[in-house]
Amino acid sequence: MTESPQPLKEDLAIEIEQNVTVSKNHIVDPEMPSEPEGNGAKNPNINIDTSVSDHGPNHTTSDGSPPKWGIHEDLEHLQEDDMILAATLVIDAKEGRNFTFKTDPTYVRSYNLYHKFYLRYLLYFMILFNLSLALFERPAKSGWEIPYWASMLLETMCLAFFIYRFLHSAYFSQREVFFRDTKNWLILVVIVLVIGRVIAGDPQLIMFCSSVPQLLTFIDMICYVIWDNVTHSTRPIRWSRPLRPLFLINFPDGKQIRRAFRNIRRTVPEIMNVLILFLLSVLLFALLALKLFSRRDLVYANGDPYFETYLDSIWDLYVLVTTANSPDVMMPAYDSSNWFALFFIFYIVICWLIFMSIVLAAIYYSYRKNLKNEIKAAVYGKRRKLAQAFDILKVPHGGRQVVTYTVWCELMKRVIPNRSRSHIDLLIRVLDIDGSNMIRKQQFLKLADLLELQLSEVKDRQTFLEQKVPVIYNSFISRIVKLVVRHKAFRYFFDFMIFVNAWFIGFDLDEADWFFLGIFMLEIVLKLYTFGPREFFRVFWNVFDFVVIGAAVIASAIETIEDSTYEEFQLLDYLLVLRVLRLFKIFGSIKRFKVILQTIINIGPSIITYGGVILVFYYIFAIIGMEIFQNLIHYYDYYKEDSPPFCGNSALNGTQFYKFHYCNNNFNDLLRSLVVLVELTVVNQWHVLASGFVAVTSKVARLYFFCFHMCCVIIVLNIFIAFILEAFILEYTIQKVGKLESYVEQKIRDLGLGIGQTGPRQRQLSAANDNSELVPNEELNIVEQPDSDSDTESIPDLSVEKGLRFHLKKKSRKKVEVLLQQMFEGEIDPEDEGPENETEIYVDKGPRRLTLDTVA
Repeated sequence: MTESPQPLKEDLAIEIEQNVTVSKNHIVDPEMPSEPEGNGAKNPNINIDTSVSDHGPNHTTSDGSPPKWGIHEDLEHLQEDDMILAATLVIDAKEGRNFTFKTDPTYVRSYNLYHKFYLRYLLYFMILFNLSLALFERPAKSGWEIPYWASMLLETMCLAFFIYRFLHSAYFSQREVFFRDTKNWLILVVIVLVIGRVIAGDPQLIMFCSSVPQLLTFIDMICYVIWDNVTHSTRPIRWSRPLRPLFLINFPDGKQIRRAFRNIRRTVPEIMNVLILFLLSVLLFALLALKLFSRRDLVYANGDPYFETYLDSIWDLYVLVTTANSPDVMMPAYDSSNWFALFFIFYIVICWLIFMSIVLAAIYYSYRKNLKNEIKAAVYGKRRKLAQAFDILKVPHGGRQVVTYTVWCELMKRVIPNRSRSHIDLLIRVLDIDGSNMIRKQQFLKLADLLELQLSEVKDRQTFLEQKVPVIYNSFISRIVKLVVRHKAFRYFFDFMIFVNAWFIGFDLDEADWFFLGIFMLEIVLKLYTFGPREFFRVFWNVFDFVVIGAAVIASAIETIEDSTYEEFQLLDYLLVLRVLRLFKIFGSIKRFKVILQTIINIGPSIITYGGVILVFYYIFAIIGMEIFQNLIHYYDYYKEDSPPFCGNSALNGTQFYKFHYCNNNFNDLLRSLVVLVELTVVNQWHVLASGFVAVTSKVARLYFFCFHMCCVIIVLNIFIAFILEAFILEYTIQKVGKLESYVEQKIRDLGLGIGQTGPRQRQLSAANDNSELVPNEELNIVEQPDSDSDTESIPDLSVEKGLRFHLKKKSRKKVEVLLQQMFEGEIDPEDEGPENETEIYVDKGPRRLTLDTVA
């Protein structure tokens, strides 16, 4: 039953009204830098006029009665539930959520409960736990297998939570939007028939269809139990296990992975014409090879027939595209006649050099287009959420619709609770363009960008020691120590010591190990003292040093106390060698290498996303491979006389698989299966691996390896390569064009409220270059210093900052998606909310005319 709307709490409203009155001369922070007169910038003092009300002092309610005592007149048009809904929409825009939910109070509260962090992390745990069950199910590693009823009980527990999560999301979702569309019914039928289609689609489709794998899993469990207990002559199969990774994609919490799969789904149809032409070329060349070589009685070096059948010809030439069997596949024909080399050269040039390059180009073009569409959808989705919130909060004032200061404070108390009034006042100051303490719609649409920026107070920037013992930490000697640690010479000295330590390790001079450990421990202690634990552990190389040196100290202590053997002592060498990897940081100071290293750092989160995508494919193929090839190949010691020969299967006698000692590459448990799939992805000798499983089954097994290579190597890995290309091109372009700032970042810099700024930014136009920018009041050693990527200088000295300050990221530290969103927002109208139908974003309308810009 829908709850009745509740008015805003009177005590809270009274507090807001009193604060508005008191803040007549309110100052955001007494230590905030003042601004020079005449530069066009607003004074940081926020003066809240009591006349902010949009309706005047004699305002009455809609029924003609005066407003209730204690309720501020700016809040008369709002109920408590309205503020909760508006706050929810703002948080959705900030978090990038794209839900369409019912706006009744009961459903809004249910929606907020759905996004509680503990339910989200519990979902992640259940998904990973459900995937890990394959480690203990038949087939499993020796000693790991558990009874099937135990694994089913645990899986039922996971499914119960998945069903709860699905019903919870279906409760507050606007399902009529989904059911009103006829094509969604058709897609639903396809999903039921072809379960793999579940990985595609939008949030409504995903929430509706996430129950399909659950239903099929329950049916599979019942069939498996009946099969296992009725007949023992055949091995029962759990055909629903490959569906488990789909839970990772179905739920809206896996936004990034779902987006990557959506990109794959949209890319495949666009490159299908290229793949079809490529496969037809392989079929044509296979037919030519069959006619050229089948009747010449040629054999491979191992005695196998040479292009004996059409299917064998297709397989051998397809493997040749991966270069795994080159030049082995050519040598029998080449030995027969040197002219036959021309056939293979033409084939390699056409199918490998040309078609594989075209496949990569087509995938890159499709990926780039889909990435832009995803960015458009994300930007428009964020703006629609904020526009919806603005429509709830707005009041008319001076012919405009605005959000007043009182409403703003009420909203921020729900969006960012436990924040001070100065914090809230500073946020409105960034969005307020005319000093009226009101926000227009165009500026309100920038709220999500503003909330994503870190804003800290003095106490937030103080280290632990500065808070506990400020006298000692701020003493003269302490300031000297901190100055030394922040200096370049400090880093150069320890980089040199790392190089010397590597030289000692290279020549087995172990006597100085404790000296170097002491030096490196001193470095860590000094950094912890200077920067504090919070800032210290934010830098990757500091965490790396702490883990490696800490482990080395523990290993050395154990070795000294217990007098360990040489093999145990080698652990210390390994740890100290890892420390040498820190020398790669030096390359970050060299301009030619900086773009490359920065690209590698920026794509780190996306690598995790694509790692999850590859894991889904690996898991599906691993489970299928286990069901097909389990216990057909076993590993035994090759040099023990009593070990069974030929990997425990006589069918492998005389095969290359056994001669190369590949017996440990099998599908007898999940971990070994994943290793086999990684080896197949690398493609070296992948045809030899496939030949072993073909020998113990039949040539039909080649379909399994062909499908894996086509899906994971040609499509998924090429999409990953396309992402790397786009990330590098974007990073390189940004390094050349200079600054790329959002509206919010520009406003913060203009006001002088960023970390490292001593005052407001002054803009001047040069006669020679109208785009040049003078920033005399910014500290370039923090903002744009080329050498600021070191593990010491990348941490600004926050102790000198006063008042509230924004932490603005350098352009090189932003995620690729954030940079693309900023670039796209600069191309559209400030209040453009996109098309009403989101699917229109993905329609390729094409350029109106051919120009260099449209080609690039």
